[in-house]
Amino acid sequence: MSDTTTIRVSRATRDALNDLAARRGETVTVTVSRATRLLEQEVVGRDLSAPLRDDELAWLDADAG
Repeated sequence: MSDTTTIRVSRATRDALNDLAARRGETVTVTVSRATRLLEQEVVGRDLSAPLRDDELAWLDADAG
């Protein structure tokens, strides 16, 4: 058996997760894992789209030779 824990969510969130999982044909655990991964990717995308700092621009402009 894998390690599990309980998290407290509203009934509305629980129902939404159950509905999503059923519509996707997967367990709630898989649905939550996928949602977590997508949110992580969203954060990475936001971080990557931020303007470069001055030191990063200087590094990119440095002579590699």
